[in-house]
Amino acid sequence: QVQLVESGGGLVQAGGSLRLSCAASGRTFSRYPMAWFRQAPGKERDLVAAISLSGAITYYADSVKGRFTISRDNAKNTVYLQMNSLKPEDTALYYCAASKINYEITLNVLAYDDWGQGTQVTVSS
Repeated sequence: QVQLVESGGGLVQAGGSLRLSCAASGRTFSRYPMAWFRQAPGKERDLVAAISLSGAITYYADSVKGRFTISRDNAKNTVYLQMNSLKPEDTALYYCAASKINYEITLNVLAYDDWGQGTQVTVSS
């Protein structure tokens, strides 16, 4: 129902920064909690950050607190993930996701229904 397209991934040196963007199509973008997940080869898909409908409430995994910032611009139908002080362990395929659940924000992976195709982030040491 909501089409999501990620961009902004790439190769970066440790300590560097990247800004991921997730462009959404659809008339109800502002009504969806949004999140970023990541998955490295052979590992589980993990929640990185989540954001509420208005952007006022955010959540971050302990591994990225203080380094990553999630934000959204509902007027532009876009959610962002600013990633600073990148580490090799941040290397993964990053996915944008939207939830149809009737809450302001959710940390439950099962509540996320629509997913982008992913954008690769590779951090070299």
